[in-house]
Amino acid sequence: MSDFVYFVGSSLDGYIAQDDGGLAWLDKFDEVDGLGDSYKAFADGVGCVVMGGGTYEWIRNHHPGEWPYKVPCWVFTHHEFGTDDGADVVLVRGDVGTFAGELRRDAGEKDVYIVGGGSLAGQFVAAGLIDRIVLTIVPVALGGGVPLLGGSPLAVPADFTFEGLTERAGAVELRYRRAA
Repeated sequence: MSDFVYFVGSSLDGYIAQDDGGLAWLDKFDEVDGLGDSYKAFADGVGCVVMGGGTYEWIRNHHPGEWPYKVPCWVFTHHEFGTDDGADVVLVRGDVGTFAGELRRDAGEKDVYIVGGGSLAGQFVAAGLIDRIVLTIVPVALGGGVPLLGGSPLAVPADFTFEGLTERAGAVELRYRRAA
């Protein structure tokens, strides 16, 4: 069965993007040996992607005319958006748990990749749906921005077990699985 996986990079102080959604702080890590290899290996096992409206808008603005995902994409949003030609995009409103079965179906035997943002990932955690977290912490402090898990308190703590880590040029990839 598919896992719901939050694969994400974070600053030392727990932010995944700047206040304006900017990711320029990550640019200097594009060339770090092996950092992209982990993502490429992960992406090969993805059958469906999920993102929030802000992430969807950011991707469309920064990659005009070239939708980067070749698998079905679900966008949880309260805004009216169009879709790019050739992109397999479904725009939805509602609770993430309502769509969990359909997301797994679209992923087939592969994983569901929770691309972002932090608020959406927090909703998946709150619903008990994140099976794995792959968190790369990069040695940058932002002082503010988009929180890793949206910044909203959870009604019940979500426990994860540590599976391993990899260090590359000061960035640390941590791997966790939801506790049974």
